[in-house]
Amino acid sequence: MADDYGYATEAVPATLVSAEYIDKTFKSTAIDLVSATLGGEVLGFSDQWFADAANLINPLPPVRKPGKMVYTGAWYDGWETRRHNTEPFDWVVIRLGVSSGTVEGIEVDTAYFNGNHAPAISVEGCFSQNNEEVLSWKGGRGGWETILGLQECGPSQRFGWKLENPTNKQYTHVRLNMYPDGGIARFRLFGHAVPVFPEDTNAIIDLAAAQNGGVAVSCSDEHFGTKDNLILPGRGKDMGDGWETARSRGKGHIDWTIIKLGAPAYIQNFLVDTAHFRGNYPQRVELQAIEWKGDGELGPDAEGWVKVAEPIKTGPDAEHPADSLVKDKVFTHVKLIIVPDGGVKRVRVFAKRAV
Repeated sequence: MADDYGYATEAVPATLVSAEYIDKTFKSTAIDLVSATLGGEVLGFSDQWFADAANLINPLPPVRKPGKMVYTGAWYDGWETRRHNTEPFDWVVIRLGVSSGTVEGIEVDTAYFNGNHAPAISVEGCFSQNNEEVLSWKGGRGGWETILGLQECGPSQRFGWKLENPTNKQYTHVRLNMYPDGGIARFRLFGHAVPVFPEDTNAIIDLAAAQNGGVAVSCSDEHFGTKDNLILPGRGKDMGDGWETARSRGKGHIDWTIIKLGAPAYIQNFLVDTAHFRGNYPQRVELQAIEWKGDGELGPDAEGWVKVAEPIKTGPDAEHPADSLVKDKVFTHVKLIIVPDGGVKRVRVFAKRAV
């Protein structure tokens, strides 16, 4: 297929992940490195005549508005270029939302693009501190290295690929190539942040933050808002970018999320933020931590969870600080418990690295 388009990429071994397993495959171990809420940014593109390239990194699922027309034609929630591209492909260059990252998998969603969808894609990456240099390569080879070789796409569906041999190769930028033109609704780059930690191990930083390598690995429920929002930067813009569970009806109910810290740590204090949650915040929150060395999946009932803060009676739209009760023990994971249910915007775990 590469010869058909006139631009060769390496045949990187990757396994196709069916749409129903994409979230399960990646969201317990990785983060979306290019998400706009994490700080990902579209730096340049070959064309965006019909729909903006910035839509690719919108963390929300794509939507459809039948009958809505704009100057260029039908409105689409995604990136769509003009027809009859004379170059091998259209492209978008994205700066990761973290200092750098390693890649585990990729998702391309062509939702609602049918007849104008991307026939094929590839993904390339580079490590550079110079945005202008990266943009100067445009649609050429430049310093790009293949992350995912040429892959066929189709109309209105999610496509996922898991790299069979992920490496520790770090990237700062990626280029999504679309052959030869068309439309893509969303692009996800699943992987791990490689933060730049202070040399001083006594420096206190938020090790739950996605930008510092934190990952929300599991939760009891995320009916209205995903657990991954808990570790994003800032205080968000509304209830939609927090973690919110369904209303519980049974007595004694609790909900929980487990967060893997960016490094083993000595926890000093916490901050639980209920920003924008005004009538649906929890009655209280509790915090536990564990040093997990097991190979299997860490569950909420595993032996070794330690109470690390006094229960916090929460209120609406406010930040709730808490001091750590255990500052001399190493922990790798934190469990946020909300009683009985509700919404939390962010959780911060300020700590000193143990290594």
